[in-house]
Amino acid sequence: MDDLLFKHHFTFKKRYGQNFLTDRNLLRAIVSDAGVDEKTAVLEIGAGAGALTLALAERAKKVISYEIDKSLQPVLAETLSDCGNVEVVFRDFMREDLAAAERAVGGDYLVVANLPYYVTTPVVMRFVEEGKGCRGLTVMVQEEVARRFCAKAGSPDYGAVTAAIARRGSAAVTRLVPRTLFTPSPNVDSAVVRLDFTAGGFAVRSEKAYRETVRCAFLNRRKTLENNLMSAFSLSRGEAKELLGSLGVPAGVRGETLSPEQLGALSDLLFAAGKSGK
Repeated sequence: MDDLLFKHHFTFKKRYGQNFLTDRNLLRAIVSDAGVDEKTAVLEIGAGAGALTLALAERAKKVISYEIDKSLQPVLAETLSDCGNVEVVFRDFMREDLAAAERAVGGDYLVVANLPYYVTTPVVMRFVEEGKGCRGLTVMVQEEVARRFCAKAGSPDYGAVTAAIARRGSAAVTRLVPRTLFTPSPNVDSAVVRLDFTAGGFAVRSEKAYRETVRCAFLNRRKTLENNLMSAFSLSRGEAKELLGSLGVPAGVRGETLSPEQLGALSDLLFAAGKSGK
């Protein structure tokens, strides 16, 4: 890969968080972790030099890969020259209309990506909240971010992003990846995490109400959930106590102690009371 990048006078750009993987065995393992097969359509965010794209193309039915850095066009053209099932889109995915991107994929799809660290959470949350045809994501992220995605209620890593993912499905780390396998080497180790939207998850009466309830629960970790409810939804103390009491939640608890399912039940009550999700 280094020879190819040198040939096309490519220079790494910090603003794009470019850290490329080249280990073919690891790349094929990531594709396997994602559950990609000959029937799978894949959306990749950040093609880079095309190493993961190439591994995806070996197994997937179709790959649509977004790349923000147009200087990688000649590199990708050479890397993917024999891949008739790959389309590279040279645009910023975060500015793309997701509904239009999903129509281009055509049906259900998986997201597989070595995500630039600076956009990891925004990209993942976009699919969690807006991805209609997305069956799940398998992404390379910072190890600490992977822990947050998979955290349990009450743990230090548990937060709003954990609860958002849990409503859609399950999350699990499939492998740890040391920083030494990247070019250039980042300052942190990474992990591959798989988010599966076909297993787990739960329904709520209003997705908007759930997002507002989750935001409230983690609004101020130093305050009790009761106080956060009063602040976020203009409830009286009596109303907040009554809501929590109906769920069997003890007085004085903090939001991060409630499971995603409990937060979902709370959001349903707030929605039914006309306090949230309007």
